[in-house]
Amino acid sequence: MIDNDTIGAQIGNVLTDATIAELPNHYKGKVRDTYVLDDGRMVIIATDRQSAFDKNLAAVPFKGQVLTQTARFWFEATSDICPNHVIEYPDPNVVVCKNLDMLPVEMVVRDYMTGSTNTSIWPMYRDGARQMYGVTFPDGLVKNQKLPATILTPTTKAAQGEHDAPVSPAEIVEQGLLSQERWDELAELSLAVFARGRELAAKRGLILVDTKFEFGLDENGTVCLADEILTPDSSRFWLQESYAQKLATGENPDGLDKEFLRLWVNARCDPYKDPIPEIPDDTLVEFAGRYIRLYETVTGLDFTAEASDSQVLERIRSNLSGYF
Repeated sequence: MIDNDTIGAQIGNVLTDATIAELPNHYKGKVRDTYVLDDGRMVIIATDRQSAFDKNLAAVPFKGQVLTQTARFWFEATSDICPNHVIEYPDPNVVVCKNLDMLPVEMVVRDYMTGSTNTSIWPMYRDGARQMYGVTFPDGLVKNQKLPATILTPTTKAAQGEHDAPVSPAEIVEQGLLSQERWDELAELSLAVFARGRELAAKRGLILVDTKFEFGLDENGTVCLADEILTPDSSRFWLQESYAQKLATGENPDGLDKEFLRLWVNARCDPYKDPIPEIPDDTLVEFAGRYIRLYETVTGLDFTAEASDSQVLERIRSNLSGYF
């Protein structure tokens, strides 16, 4: 595994702006920059920007590469369950993919009572809610314990800078966001892909806690997985070996995901009301190390630092020159 000194040396060589003037139809999201080519394909560049609480917080060395390569592993490991949008990977930070007709619901799958954002079930449960997302929760649950059964807690997809909104399956159908048939299809696919992720993670000493999936329709009307799947940005992963002890003592489990940074911020401010404090370099280095460790644990591969001797954007531009 890459050491902290190597990660720290890249603090100044992070990709925060993936603008490439030669590529058309540029859209800048929270984490990814997207281009729609004239032939309809999309070029998605994962930057090193780190978002949480609907805000960009910092830039993390190697983060975009880790996200793209981790999602690649999972897309390939679940392609027999559900098709996905991937066409090819011309660079470690880049996927070229189908331009899908995206469906307006994020499918969030949960196995544990946890979370720290305002759409997570633990903060709402802690504050007294027992009916959430169309699910009835029993009294007496504690933070981070396993739920009686795997649940779906969908949200509507918000515009950048706005909040995703909790919604129940019945409301999704009533509001015309999805038909009942389409909801049933997405629910079945989401649970099946999650089950595959949970199984493979367990073999590697990890607990897949929860995740979100996004789906779209391709040119034939086939449902495909899109965006990213089972990455440390879109999922929670805990270390199995220390989970029981942490739960027994009321501590947060050891995690290899974005929750590390969410908890750091939550301990210092109300992220929905207060300015976010500047995150120290050593905290970002530790955070990057957790992402890299997750990639290596999940895939069984050594992480290769592609950006060590050049600017990341220069490498990406060179690798994408065939698309200009």
